Amino acid sequence: MHALRPVRFTLLAVLLTAIAACSREPETPGVSPQVIAARGTLAESERATIAIFEAVSPSVVLVISSAGRGNLSGEQIGAGTGFIWDEAGHVVTNNHVVQGGDITVRLASGEDIPAEIIGQAPQYDLAVLRLSRSPNAQPLAIGTSADLRVGQAAFAIGNPFGFDRTITSGIVSALGRQLPTEQGREIADVIQTDAAINPGNSGGPLLDSAGRVIGVTTAIYSPSGAYAGLGFAVPIDTVVRVAPQLIADGRAPIAGIGIMAADQAVATRLGVEGVLVWQTINGSAAAEAGLRGTDPTSGVLGDVIVQAEGEPVRRLADLTRALDRIGVGNNIALTVQRGDNTMQVSVSIEDIGGREQTPQK
Repeated sequence: MHALRPVRFTLLAVLLTAIAACSREPETPGVSPQVIAARGTLAESERATIAIFEAVSPSVVLVISSAGRGNLSGEQIGAGTGFIWDEAGHVVTNNHVVQGGDITVRLASGEDIPAEIIGQAPQYDLAVLRLSRSPNAQPLAIGTSADLRVGQAAFAIGNPFGFDRTITSGIVSALGRQLPTEQGREIADVIQTDAAINPGNSGGPLLDSAGRVIGVTTAIYSPSGAYAGLGFAVPIDTVVRVAPQLIADGRAPIAGIGIMAADQAVATRLGVEGVLVWQTINGSAAAEAGLRGTDPTSGVLGDVIVQAEGEPVRRLADLTRALDRIGVGNNIALTVQRGDNTMQVSVSIEDIGGREQTPQK
């Protein structure tokens, strides 16, 4: 019995050695295993971007505009982005995002909540939605666009091509851009950015490095329809003025004085630099102030508005920007050329959105 013990031990040792050899990875001669290096501390800029995304993204939503209830297919016809505006849970987005059909808002949690449009301002491409129940998400911090500087950092969070809660970064590329709308007016003081913006980003927040909203992304310039380095955002100072009006009244006043301006190309051909008054509207502030329109029969040109509040007016967008800035109910000081004479006129700014546009004869 004693003589057999070493034999059993030897056989067991051989068996264990064979098992261990089978379990090892085959070695490649001359190749050492890769060592994973420690990551170390993230760069300060990385930490800042992460902090912005983590703080803001829970309040950024996907806005889905689907066909009306009469369409049994429920086909999705549009999607964009929005963000929580206030403690009541209102959502701000672009007006062009919510055209045609029922609206559903998808939260960062994945929950879908039906929503209704409670206010639209096509002249600013803005809309406000009311959710059918509380979104359980915090409103975003609101900044200002008045002190933006070209070159400062900008971040966009949205849903490009349906890829939810995507963050991109860049800079403020330019300020004071003009953006035409379907209403024939131009949005003033638009922010240009090279932060990547694609279809689906519309209505999302453009942020500064403090994570404050400085604009609402609304359009891109792209021959291909995708990102080409030129994105545009409605300035937050405009949104701050318009959103409460949409929540309270369902619409935002359209500031005007009651004129029909000549087409810019026509004015240029006539050698006019400024806004050529083609016609004034019956009963409008412009008519009451004595502004004169053009008489095509006699060929006598109408008044040409060349300054507003002392600032040059070279095109209609310059005038509408001044009107928006001063606001409905206030007066605007205009410098007008009438033939060879220059005169000063004070005109009341009125809401022309509900006025019947009947030209004065």
